Amino acid sequence: FSFGEPLARDPRPNAALDGNALLTQCIDWSARVHDVLYTIAGNQGDGGIAIPTDNFNGVNVAYSARRQGIYKKIDFSNLSAAPVGVGRTIVQREINVGPRRSISIAAPGHNVNVFNLEGRMERVTGTSFAAPHVNATVAVLQELGDRQTSQKAPNWSVDSRQPEVMKAVILNAADKVEDAGDGNFLGMSRTVLAKDEKNWLESDAYSDPQIPLDFQMGTGHLNVYRAMQQFQPGQQPAATPAKPIGWDYGTVTAGGFQDYPLAGTLTQGSFAAVTLAWHRLVDLQDKNNNDTYDVGETFLDRGLNNLDLYLLPVDATNNSQSVCASISPADSLEHIFCPIPTTGRYKIRVQYRDQVNEPQQAYGLAWWTKG
Repeated sequence: FSFGEPLARDPRPNAALDGNALLTQCIDWSARVHDVLYTIAGNQGDGGIAIPTDNFNGVNVAYSARRQGIYKKIDFSNLSAAPVGVGRTIVQREINVGPRRSISIAAPGHNVNVFNLEGRMERVTGTSFAAPHVNATVAVLQELGDRQTSQKAPNWSVDSRQPEVMKAVILNAADKVEDAGDGNFLGMSRTVLAKDEKNWLESDAYSDPQIPLDFQMGTGHLNVYRAMQQFQPGQQPAATPAKPIGWDYGTVTAGGFQDYPLAGTLTQGSFAAVTLAWHRLVDLQDKNNNDTYDVGETFLDRGLNNLDLYLLPVDATNNSQSVCASISPADSLEHIFCPIPTTGRYKIRVQYRDQVNEPQQAYGLAWWTKG
């Protein structure tokens, strides 16, 4: 989506970015029913394209600008910072209500070279040109997944096409802090800077387990090569020894959990990145039972089950023993990026904390550690 709608066109009284605009609900319904990962251009400038950036099941993209020839700085035109100062009232209406943040990831979008309709090269700027980079990444990943599945390669199936998997893989592989060559920052290729020159390690998303996403950059900056590295090991189901890098498409039952014991030892001071993605449940109020949205029909928001994410010592029995956690009460995504405190073996836990709709919840999970 390189377009959106202003809140002024939302017919609901006192309309807000709460996930319940008609277009937003349609996207979250379609993502689940049609197995589609929707990539949404983030709000920018003076706003006006706020809907559907309040979706749960897609990926919202901010745009970056070059510094020293590398796309690594969040551009000032992104409408993705905390609302402060003179424009606070206006900005507040253009970002999500409550604690849930809008931006999932950043991608190149300032002075991007493109061909116009006459075939001439020109430079363009905006989130509308950042979002397609994420779509292209999905295409590359699914080409690999389809090839592996068709060749009946071990650990590959149509699960590789699930939108929750695509979302988890791409967001987990995002750059945050440039690796010094020792692998402790997981081979990341750039240090991404917010508008105020701060990096991810200086954000509240790094320090607060209830905040999985940075306001401006989400989980970081898109890195297609790292996304391929994240995806290539194939699916690794729960309860089996997991490789240092991997992903899974699984399900968890209300009140229960799924554990992913990492086969190798993690080194003190190295970082672990883990991302969990699942869907809000939106149903179509299908008056004519044709399984298609028709003008005049509406959607029913059945809410979001609450999942939590933990990194624990491999022999731990209680979540209170976790060394890192992501426990947002409001998001359809959890994200861990933290240093390993002590050399040893660890496991990842997906916990079904609170049931709001169905007792079984499907999810995509991706992890990257220094093996």
